[in-house]
Amino acid sequence: MPIFIVVAAMSAGGVVVTKFLTSAIDYYCNVDEVGSRSGCEGERRLRVQGIVEEGSVKQQDGGTSFVMVFNLEKIKVVYAGDPGGVFQECIPVVAHGRVVDGTLESDRIEVKHSNSYVEKNKTRLDTANKEAAACSVSEG
Repeated sequence: MPIFIVVAAMSAGGVVVTKFLTSAIDYYCNVDEVGSRSGCEGERRLRVQGIVEEGSVKQQDGGTSFVMVFNLEKIKVVYAGDPGGVFQECIPVVAHGRVVDGTLESDRIEVKHSNSYVEKNKTRLDTANKEAAACSVSEG
């Protein structure tokens, strides 16, 4: 009898862990794979990658909606908030969320950008360093 309880407890634990792990995974899909590739269908959480379609960004009622496109396939995205920062049209983004009635209801937007920094005001740092050096000179 005790062995039966141990086996039952281990089985139940395995089911709980498996259920937790599968529900915690955000499957990574391109827009053209949503609804067609294994793991990219249903109402599970997804990370969907695509380009923000030109002219599609609309902000209203504290939220943002836009269309993502990839390989000529499109999906509407709604996001409760302002994606902020460098979010704009015609750039690659990854939206995290669930597809409900053909619309990706996103709770997180990641903006892909280059790692290169282009300095607009090249002398600004030099000026700041000179001012800091002058400020730190001790009188003596």
